[in-house]
Amino acid sequence: MDSPIKYAKSGGVRIAYRIFGEGSRDIVLVPGTASHLELSWEAPASEHMIRRLNSFARVIAFDKRGQGLSDRIAGTQTLEERIDDVRAVLDAAGSERATVFGWSEGGPMSIMFAATHPERVSALVLLGTFASLKESVADDPFEQFMTFTEATWGEGWGVYSFAPSRARDEAFVRWFARLERNTATPSAIVDIMRQSREIDVRHLLPSIRVPVLVLHRKHDANVRVEMGRYLAQHIPGAKYVELAGADHLLQAFEQNVMDVLVDEVEEFITGTRQRPEPDRVLATVMFTDIVGSTQRATEMGDSRWRGLLADWYALMRKELSAFRGREVDTAGDGLLATFDGPARAIRCACSMRDRVHGLGLQVRTGLHTGECELAGDKVIGIAVHIGARVAALAGPDEVLVSSTVKDLVAGAGLKFGDRGAHALKGVSDEWRLFAVQ
Repeated sequence: MDSPIKYAKSGGVRIAYRIFGEGSRDIVLVPGTASHLELSWEAPASEHMIRRLNSFARVIAFDKRGQGLSDRIAGTQTLEERIDDVRAVLDAAGSERATVFGWSEGGPMSIMFAATHPERVSALVLLGTFASLKESVADDPFEQFMTFTEATWGEGWGVYSFAPSRARDEAFVRWFARLERNTATPSAIVDIMRQSREIDVRHLLPSIRVPVLVLHRKHDANVRVEMGRYLAQHIPGAKYVELAGADHLLQAFEQNVMDVLVDEVEEFITGTRQRPEPDRVLATVMFTDIVGSTQRATEMGDSRWRGLLADWYALMRKELSAFRGREVDTAGDGLLATFDGPARAIRCACSMRDRVHGLGLQVRTGLHTGECELAGDKVIGIAVHIGARVAALAGPDEVLVSSTVKDLVAGAGLKFGDRGAHALKGVSDEWRLFAVQ
């Protein structure tokens, strides 16, 4: 992922590009509205996508003219100029033919490139994109959105539109705000969005003669799924696949959705699927959250409650550091962490429970040890689900653990009270749970 930034010359414009990996096949990525050759590919989801694509192809990424690290352009950017940029990047990268993979606002220029230069295109992949936006949004709502976008661009508010599932993820919002600021200025991005609304490549769809794969998320919050279906219906021989979820932004895709996406692309291009075995690690997962948080937030008001939450997270992180825990995720008033030792996890949970009393809070905590799958900075898998279910059964000030955890800390001087066998939602078999005493 440390490939250097290079520049192709398209007329008098410099187009920034970089090449990931090697291979006998080439894939050129045509990005959507928000693009930056460095920031875009540092997100775990996009880095995972690149690594998966690199298992069967060389990947060429670039910033469109007027965005990211490419030359900033004033005035109208025609589709003809944009497809010249794609050709210039392919020439500079030494690629005679490539799979053109365009998403969101990058889809129409990918369609036009495939229609006008089929000799340079081995296949076309379209994700979450459209042939025309002219009839999708009425003038008044569109102008209101443009006014709001220009006023808030660079603050990360775009997450609410492009990646609603990540709107409460503060770190993700901060990253997206940086991406916005580095993609283009507020006035430039509004110009780009206005030009995108005027694009209409519907008349080109019947003339595409290369293999086409159309992918679209079923509940896409930004580009309606009907637009993807329209593409598949009007491009001769196109294959259509619907993906689960609502996030439009590529960098917000969950790993399982990204894996399905790349599986489809790999099979479409190569005829086979060879998903690598995921990285796995044995870990103790800990879920903890505040008891009665909704009532407390109502009583205190938003401002005081946010201040208390900040103090709570600071305390939690201090304890994690002391017991060698790793923070994985936060949501609202909850915390997910992992440990490489179950005894340390239990002692950390008990210390947290005792120390939050100083803030006037109570917490409930659940722990389970099992094999977890690494997904960038996240952990997923059945062990994580079991840990969450255990935590949901814990009472105020209770540290509840699975029998697996209890058995692994035998001889550590810890005592437990039997809380009986429980059926955990979504998990097979009954699980015996124990409360740390």
